[in-house]
Amino acid sequence: MKTGEVFYYADEFNISWLPTLRAVWSPVGQQVMIPTPAQPYRRYGIGAVNYHSGETVVLTRPRKRRREVSELLTALLDKHPRTRVYVAWDNASTHQEDEVEAVVRGAAGQLVLLYLPTYSPWLNPIEMLWRHFRREVTHCHLFETLDALVTAASAFFERYNQRPGGVRSIIGSHPA
Repeated sequence: MKTGEVFYYADEFNISWLPTLRAVWSPVGQQVMIPTPAQPYRRYGIGAVNYHSGETVVLTRPRKRRREVSELLTALLDKHPRTRVYVAWDNASTHQEDEVEAVVRGAAGQLVLLYLPTYSPWLNPIEMLWRHFRREVTHCHLFETLDALVTAASAFFERYNQRPGGVRSIIGSHPA
């Protein structure tokens, strides 16, 4: 990469109203009860993390299809209008559709997509950020509404964008 170019890892994640359940401490002989909603409604996060700065770009949408993936790429290009942007992600079918290709062609060489091997999430550092998100926001917690959950998810990423060193620590990136 040349000076001034940016490198992102990107992927999608589920934001389910159904809380993720984890082991928790409780008094001996008492079980902690975690309420759950009647229906497991969900939203989807589509995001990217700048490997060098730790800054994130995350969109929350009702679906995670090619249109939403194209919106993420457009958001990255809008964020870096005069910079070449590299995006590494998995081989999901939504990453190789016509709408994604149209964004790449429209960027005229400014956007370079790199594909990680199939079935290898350990190669994508953003997976560690998604895991940290779940630990902080959704583990053993039921929100009053799906909108409240989406608001908490947005607040998580806004908070970490205020201290990108924390994100770099989570994804294993260290400033050069």
